[in-house]
Amino acid sequence: MNQEWKGKWALVTGGSSGIGVALAKQLAAGGTHVVLTARRRERLEELARTLQQSHGIRTEVVTADLARPEAPQEIYDFTKQKGIEIDLLINNAGFGQYGELTAVETQRLLDMVQVNCAAVVHLTRLYLADMVARRRGDVLILASTASFQAVPYITTYAATKAFDLLFAEGLAEEMKPYGIRVCALCPGSTESEFHSVAGQEKFTTKNQETAEKVARTGLRALAEGKSYVISGMGNYWGAQTQRLVPRRAVARIAAKMFRPEKAQAK
Repeated sequence: MNQEWKGKWALVTGGSSGIGVALAKQLAAGGTHVVLTARRRERLEELARTLQQSHGIRTEVVTADLARPEAPQEIYDFTKQKGIEIDLLINNAGFGQYGELTAVETQRLLDMVQVNCAAVVHLTRLYLADMVARRRGDVLILASTASFQAVPYITTYAATKAFDLLFAEGLAEEMKPYGIRVCALCPGSTESEFHSVAGQEKFTTKNQETAEKVARTGLRALAEGKSYVISGMGNYWGAQTQRLVPRRAVARIAAKMFRPEKAQAK
């Protein structure tokens, strides 16, 4: 699996932390050239230097804030101007926000939908057209175990991840005739900055998976032609067994787990 994209170019969004860094490192170790994009240029440049020195691969860095609707086109234009053909698109960038919907800033919610959904569609549409023309290419989309049910108090995040899962699964079938693989990676709680950014550190589980393990699982599943993969056996069974329970009951159980203390006192 490590050699699957050797000598080819991959684009990793959200490449400055967590699973994005782990994906970039594993690809570079297999000889894949990488374009890294995120908001924090210093982190991207530091990672790019490390990958070049450690693995002798080529790297490019482009800073972009995917909350801006123009960002996907700017990233695509950057790779075109560099003459880079992207054979592996990794839509990894995304974020969540804990709290009652009315307690979260409106723009924060809209940015979440923009980054987690609209930017994913936009980037995928741009790069897939080239992949179809070449009759080769792969797309990995970061979904979540939250993709499989409503999760009160991270309601918008879970909904965006459900979108990502269904988007990937549908595209996987659409793209088969062109020899293009599409896979949704669904991690559970992972060692990253996600929980602190989302403001839900107290709900972080003790049995978190490492970003390296999640990245390895996703790349392997994509190489094997799977349309989705759930990282971790416990996460897999959790997602599967909840299908046996009425959807409303699943949402109620999740609400009890995540309900803020203020809401519990009402």
